[in-house]
This record gives sequence, C-alpha cells and structure tokens, in this order.
Amino acid sequence: MAIKTYNPTTPGRRGMTVTDYTELSKVKPEKSLLAPKKKHAGRNSYGRITVRHQGGGNRQKYRIIDFKRAKQDMPATVQSIEYDPNRSSFIALVKYEDGEKAYIIAPNKLKVGDVIVNGAAADIKPGNTLPISSIPVGTFIYNIELHPGRGGQLVRSAGTMAQLMAKEGEYAQVRLPSGEVRLISIRCIASIGQASNIDHENVNIGKAGRTRHRGIRPTVRGSVMNPNDHPHGGGEGKSPIGRPGPVTPWGKPALGYKTRKKNHRTDKFIVKRRNGK
Repeated sequence: MAIKTYNPTTPGRRGMTVTDYTELSKVKPEKSLLAPKKKHAGRNSYGRITVRHQGGGNRQKYRIIDFKRAKQDMPATVQSIEYDPNRSSFIALVKYEDGEKAYIIAPNKLKVGDVIVNGAAADIKPGNTLPISSIPVGTFIYNIELHPGRGGQLVRSAGTMAQLMAKEGEYAQVRLPSGEVRLISIRCIASIGQASNIDHENVNIGKAGRTRHRGIRPTVRGSVMNPNDHPHGGGEGKSPIGRPGPVTPWGKPALGYKTRKKNHRTDKFIVKRRNGK
C-alpha cells in the first residue's frame, strides 16, 4: 500500500501524507460483524478523568475480529480487504464453505479471491493459521497466541512480523518485532506472513485536526505551566526541569523510568530482552 501526498495548498497540507486506500475493496462493512463502541473520554464510572488527553473524535463501530481462527481445516475465500478504524492494519472479510463470515487481520499481499485455511495441515502461505508446532523454523509469523485457545495477542499492528527462531520440547523461541526473544508454547497458533499496511509508519499527520479526529486531545507541556500545576513549571523564561530527571504532574519519574516488576511471573519466558541483555 502506497503513501499519498498533496500539494502544499495550505500549511496543514504541507508535508501531510495519508495511506492510499485505492487498493481496498469499495464495500460497506459486514453488518453482522459490527458492534457499538461507546466513548468514555478517559473517564471512569465516577466521571473522573483517569486517562488524560482523550475525547472527541469521529464516531466508530467495532469490527468483531476472529483472533482465535478456530474453524479447522475448512477453506475460506477472501471476500474483501477493508479499513478498520480500531487498528492500524487492514482486515479481510472471509467466507467459509459452510457460509459463515468472519473478519481476520489481513496479511501483506492478501488479495480478494485468495483461499485461506486454519489447521495443522494448512500450507505455509500468508493468511493461513497453524499451531507453532507445525510451522517450520525461520518462518515469519504474526497474530501470535500467548496462551493456547485464547486467540492471537502479539504482533497485530500494521507491518509487524515475528520470526520463529527455534523449537525445543514444549516451547518455541520467537523473536518479536521489539527484538525480544520469548518462549511460547508450541500448542499456540500463529498466522503466516506479515501484518498488512506496511507503510503505516511513514504517514505524516500534518495538522492538529487529524489528531483530534482520532479522539486525542491536546497535551500541554509541564514547562509552560505554573509551579502549582506541574513540577516542571515556573521560572523566568525557558527554565530547565530543575530536578535530576523529568517527572509526571504527580511527581513520579517519567520518560525512561522502568515500571516493570523486578520479579515478574513471566520473566522465565524471556530468553533475550529487547535491549540486548
């Protein structure tokens, strides 16, 4: 999928780029696979803001995605490749031989009319989903389960893919997009290929309004606030932070401060961390 540019007719258009959606199917989403999506604007059940900078945005409906791919050994034909407002990758509407329809995360280069299969006997081709025990070492995969039967949880964003590095006993070593190598049960499923919309990372937002359309409200820097509003505030002119490191409005360390537990229960599954240690 290519990137579309514009002539600089306005300051907002200068440098702004969008994903070229001309290759997507020009169809309406499948009504039976839509669900309402309520907005909360970052507020909890008491109406208090617990997540800042959220609110507004275009209305959206949730597309029900089949992350489990539980229909085994039944071919499904790709009916359309569609945009999903809830994720960065594209989705594909597939129709199984028994007439059931489902949305899946589309892999790169999947076309309308292609046939996909779920199950241990499926071919190693983009879109097919197999248990990790049936996938050859070195294969690129996405939509990976962490627990058997729970559905794909890892590597679902646009353009991402992991690599199956080794298999030993009940576990396989998978190198994730971050560089982390992790042990995952060979009974977990994974889809073959790379998640679609690989040019997503090259899109330039270009103007503030596009961020508001996505439901993100403005973020004010702490350094331009008063001392009673933020620990970075106050001072004459542009002042330094005045602390050993940056902090949140509530005085907690920010920007690079590690919050992961020292003895996390899943540490034993991490073979190599993303920082190379």
